[in-house]
Amino acid sequence: MRQAEKTVQMRWMELVVASFFIVIGGIVIFDSFRTGFRWGSDGPQPGYFPFYIGLILVLGALWIAAQTLWAWRKEGGAASFANYEEISLVLKMLLPTIAYVLILTFAGLYVASSLFIMGFMIWQGKYTLVKSVLVAVIVSLIIMIFFEIIFQVPLPKNSFDEGLVARLSPFYASIKVAIGAWF
Repeated sequence: MRQAEKTVQMRWMELVVASFFIVIGGIVIFDSFRTGFRWGSDGPQPGYFPFYIGLILVLGALWIAAQTLWAWRKEGGAASFANYEEISLVLKMLLPTIAYVLILTFAGLYVASSLFIMGFMIWQGKYTLVKSVLVAVIVSLIIMIFFEIIFQVPLPKNSFDEGLVARLSPFYASIKVAIGAWF
């Protein structure tokens, strides 16, 4: 006799996602009451459009929940969302991403991104340490050059990153003069 495969059923995932959007929509609607959601004498109040977006989120999520419950009652709701092996693969990507966000808050974008890229290259790609470090540093430098220097968009950084941006800015300025005003 074959053992049944352990799976997470589709109906539960649909109900979880619908509940999430009901909560998010409810928060948006609640905050719209605080800021004003009506049409004022000078036009829409600040919460006017968010109120309707929140309302659409809640109504859409309620519709999905109702359809899921109706199908569950009608068909038994046995459709599979994912088995535990597939969920473990997703968690192998999700948990390092959560760690990346936590590291980003205190180490800055460039250090966290370099560690993230290097870690994934070694862990998932089975690349050598030298290749992983080289690619991680080059990618972070390219991001820094484009966002911080060319587009002048400040990104989260630590003191090391700030020093590096300050040292590269004059280098970029001389290149910009040499090649003209392309950027």
